[in-house]
Amino acid sequence: MHDARALIEMGAEAVRRLARRGYSLDLSELESLQSRRNQNIRSADELRAESKRVASEVQQTAKQGGDIAKLKERARELKDQIRDIEAGQEQVQEQLRELLLSIPNLPDDAAPDGDTEAFAVEVRRVGTPPTFPFQPKDHVDLGEAAGILDFARATKLSGPRFAVSRGAGAALERALATLFLDLHTRRHGYIEHAVPYLVTRKTMTGTGQLPKFEEDLFKTGVADRELFLIPTAEVPLTNLYADEIIPPAELPLALTAHTLCFRSEAGSYGRDTRGLIRQHQFAKVEIVQMVDPADADATLETMVGHAEACLKELGLAYRVVKLAAGDTGFSAQLTYDIEVWIPSQNTYREISSVSNFGTFQARRANIRTRGEDGKPKLVATLNGSGLPVGRTLAALLEQCQQQDGSIVLPESLVPYLGFRRISADGTPEA
Repeated sequence: MHDARALIEMGAEAVRRLARRGYSLDLSELESLQSRRNQNIRSADELRAESKRVASEVQQTAKQGGDIAKLKERARELKDQIRDIEAGQEQVQEQLRELLLSIPNLPDDAAPDGDTEAFAVEVRRVGTPPTFPFQPKDHVDLGEAAGILDFARATKLSGPRFAVSRGAGAALERALATLFLDLHTRRHGYIEHAVPYLVTRKTMTGTGQLPKFEEDLFKTGVADRELFLIPTAEVPLTNLYADEIIPPAELPLALTAHTLCFRSEAGSYGRDTRGLIRQHQFAKVEIVQMVDPADADATLETMVGHAEACLKELGLAYRVVKLAAGDTGFSAQLTYDIEVWIPSQNTYREISSVSNFGTFQARRANIRTRGEDGKPKLVATLNGSGLPVGRTLAALLEQCQQQDGSIVLPESLVPYLGFRRISADGTPEA
């Protein structure tokens, strides 16, 4: 969320930067609402001051035995005028808030031009995509043949875009999540959290999922209580500190959580309908940091490295790209995508997005710290996937497959699994 005054002061620069992401900022509308808001505040203050003065005159005149009828009439008029102007102020304030909530973050000038993934700029490639002396299978065929993935029964339970894992498959999912958490907590310094999967509308609004992306969220409720299923642990982790002032000595805050995530994937039907790439329910380990805004750029690079460490630990080939301004998420200033190699598709696919949000989310959620002068100021927030379990499992099965349909897993998973090989029939083997 933006400060209206800051956008107005930026003027053409704000229009230019937002245009890079395909958003047309109506400065005149913003200025008009801000002007009406300020005028209403001034008028209300002036009327309250006069009302206070008239009330004092009523008391003094009454003590002196004078006629207070006209003064009381004026007092009633002022009360009505104040009520009317306060009602108008609430209306203007809500219009201004709705407008500000709809304006995306200003993209960083470091983001390349463009509005699709085709304009992303490759930063680096790590590892060599495996080659096979046979036609590689996709993770669906591998998993179903081995009996460790079952999409048909998942569909029977819940409809399309769900999966059931069993045996070595379920153990592998658990091992991946634990490996990622251990890396982030023991090596990278994050504090692990267990958080609710159901959150309020205010919480969703704090990180930018609402109001813009309501159609992509699962919602539930009991009686008059409305709750949303989280699309990512970013939502509860960031909002843990909503409406708080974090002592500067506690920054940076580094938080992580392993949660289920729920997304309707509205508008994406027809894409990745097969397998684990795009599910309605999936497990993910999320990393979140809150830092002084001056440290945000450096922290972004560090967090990309934290997500990369998970793929390096598994020996998976991947690349890092910087997203174009028009392809960057609503709340983000700058985003790096990490894309893992998927042999069956002969391409890299996104497995993690790591973003710097600047103070955009902090303003919405009212998360602050104190500056050197002791006055409150907004923090910067950043987050990333570190990593999603399902997509990692898909890449792992495909990159580690053998000609006989078995899977030879990386050594780093053995302490978590107790086995290194999954046979073609799903049997765990040392």
